[in-house]
Amino acid sequence: MDTITGKEVLISGASIAGLSTAWWMNQLGYRVTVVEMAPQPRVNGAAIDLKGDTIAVIKRMGLFDELTKHRLHVDRVEFKNTDDLTVGSVQTADNESDELEIEREAFIYILLENLIDKVTFQFNDSITALHPTEDGMAVEFKQGAQRLFHLVLGCDGVHSGVRRLWFGDEAEYAHFMNAYGSLTILDKLLIRPGTMQLFRVPGKSITLNAYRTKTDVIFSFVSDTEIDYDYRNKGQQRQLILDQFAGQGWRTAELLAEMQQSDNFYLVEFYQIHMPSWTKGRVALVGDAGYCASPAAGMGGSLAVSGAAALADALQKHAGNFEVAFEEYNDTFRPFIERVQAEARQNLKTVFLPETEEGVQQSNAQTNPF
Repeated sequence: MDTITGKEVLISGASIAGLSTAWWMNQLGYRVTVVEMAPQPRVNGAAIDLKGDTIAVIKRMGLFDELTKHRLHVDRVEFKNTDDLTVGSVQTADNESDELEIEREAFIYILLENLIDKVTFQFNDSITALHPTEDGMAVEFKQGAQRLFHLVLGCDGVHSGVRRLWFGDEAEYAHFMNAYGSLTILDKLLIRPGTMQLFRVPGKSITLNAYRTKTDVIFSFVSDTEIDYDYRNKGQQRQLILDQFAGQGWRTAELLAEMQQSDNFYLVEFYQIHMPSWTKGRVALVGDAGYCASPAAGMGGSLAVSGAAALADALQKHAGNFEVAFEEYNDTFRPFIERVQAEARQNLKTVFLPETEEGVQQSNAQTNPF
């Protein structure tokens, strides 16, 4: 541990992956700086699921009891037809497992509470260049002065700037899954809380997910080719959804109107990131930056939290020898990532966006508890 204590580590990104990684690096004894281009941590987005081995990680972090206080639960899933009739439903099993669904904002703030006065945050800034030196990485920032770090950890999402600067162009690693989706979070209930409703036609789906006093409205659609749009232009992005869903049945017109009026709107491409290595020199990637599985996995939060722990465990095991630790991180965590990514590709075709009427009907007829 003497080879770790006091060494400077830079983490890019202040969302789930970045804050989880910051927690672990601080525990190991590193001096941690988190740089984030936004003016505050990334709290916006859909609720996240924490499941499987990630629960053991959360318990090791001492966060399980606090997170449980904020637990959400879907009691019933209903499959709707164009006339708003329920053509199938799933009554979810009693919530006896340790798995957690929690609002992203709540999780982020719980992590932040555990990092106050332990980690340095550098908001409204970003990494512009990385230069290897004999004993570290010299990092240039958009705003701050150049600094030397022992390690640089890219936890900055599917469109990672660290990956672009150090590993190469995004096109080398991003695999488009022929689908797009939008998320609108409404501060009101459109259906009973604890309920999810799905309306699907071949190649398109609409999901309502109601919890506490909020409703997530999710539009998803198949696209044979990538769509050229301005990621800063919300009006253009909303128009994409309007063009895709105009004239559909069920509650589509009402939900499109809600989308138009809401400021809490995001358009996302369904991508997976496939890399032969998540590490290079003194730089490592964690979460979506290295191995995004897409929203179809429902595991983004779990992969980020578990990935941070896997990296930390390897560094601790090898007493800070980052070269050996990075190799172990790549080897031991990869089978899990490959399995989740394969499941996501299958889920997209069979659950989220079946492309035939037969596929829609088969999915609507499911009766097994989630």
